[in-house]
Amino acid sequence: MSIRRVALLTAGGFAPCLSAAVGDLIERYTQVAPEVEIIAYQYGYHGLLTGSYVVVDEEGRRNAGTLREFGGSPIGNSRVKLTNAKNLVERGLVAEGVDPLAFAAEQLRKDGVDVLHTIGGDDTNTTAADLAAYLHDNDYELTVVGLPKTIDNDVVPVRQSLGAWTAAEQGAEFAFNIVGEHRSNPRMLIVHECMGRNCGYLTAETARRYRALLETKQWAPSLGLSKERWDVHAVFVPEARLDIAAEAQRLKKIMDEQGNVNIFLSEGAGVPEIIAEMEAAGQEVQRDPFGHVKLDTINPGQWFARQFAELIGAEKVMVQKSGYYSRAAAANAEDLALIKQMCDLAVDCALRGVSGVIGQDEENNDELGAIAFPRIAGAKPFDITQPWFTELMTDLGQSVEPAEAATQH
Repeated sequence: MSIRRVALLTAGGFAPCLSAAVGDLIERYTQVAPEVEIIAYQYGYHGLLTGSYVVVDEEGRRNAGTLREFGGSPIGNSRVKLTNAKNLVERGLVAEGVDPLAFAAEQLRKDGVDVLHTIGGDDTNTTAADLAAYLHDNDYELTVVGLPKTIDNDVVPVRQSLGAWTAAEQGAEFAFNIVGEHRSNPRMLIVHECMGRNCGYLTAETARRYRALLETKQWAPSLGLSKERWDVHAVFVPEARLDIAAEAQRLKKIMDEQGNVNIFLSEGAGVPEIIAEMEAAGQEVQRDPFGHVKLDTINPGQWFARQFAELIGAEKVMVQKSGYYSRAAAANAEDLALIKQMCDLAVDCALRGVSGVIGQDEENNDELGAIAFPRIAGAKPFDITQPWFTELMTDLGQSVEPAEAATQH
């Protein structure tokens, strides 16, 4: 396949892989197909709609490796849903009556793009597939090769999304300092809120890595420095049943015995109950262009803190969120290795004209390949039956039952 111009695009929320992935794609093209021109749309689909892009020049190619040292995205992200025409009109990105999908597709044709690399979640990648389908129907062939990006690790059927490992590691480091506050007041309740709208992966993995971090420390119990006080005492994820009354009874015993309680909470846990409470009170529930509830406006961490503080007799409560600390971090060694592997394959697929999302296919023995776009979906639930998670919960004294079996609280 003859390729003249390749476009890169990052979209959705940040994850600790975007910068490194951009750098790796540029480096790989420079190594194997230096004649191919590379452009980068600015701020994701926002830049595509506005025709805003930069050309990666020789200096940019030489310095591409530097991007691995940074988090965030050097080319910018945005939350733009091409099928939400009303929102795009309100934002001034398309005119009234214009089909945004067709408009974006025509912009790709106008810009002479032969290959589009999208680095994002399921919405980002499946939208790119829709663009390619539109162009194909209009006699323009576009190869789309996506990379799965999300700290939630919830893309179907991808085993490991880029950035999730790093986000969990960073969340554990964040928690270590926050949990250090447990002696700042008697009967202290600390809620560490992790990102994870529909999936508890990040919360669970962060808790696992945090506990592994504690195992590397030396303790002095006679001086008050005990691992028990620094430990995780509860992990709440959307996929697992939560009996607040029973958990409060268990946690009150811990509070009475050692004077503090530390909870690791997924921001998606308890959201239906919070929404019901807000709507019953006549409060508006704000949503983003994708129809998702704006979790920062309902504060799940604060809601849970209020529920438990009274029940366990907390005198002081601290709620801290690690999401923005974690998601804009530079990729760690684990993620860098996976990013390199995926980017090399992404370029290979692009040069062969093979579209799809690069990932370890859970439905094909975790084989790394280009997964067809129709098979890509979001909101993959965290598997709470995994031995490491059930062992973690058993160690904490928590039961593990599917949320579907729960009595809603």
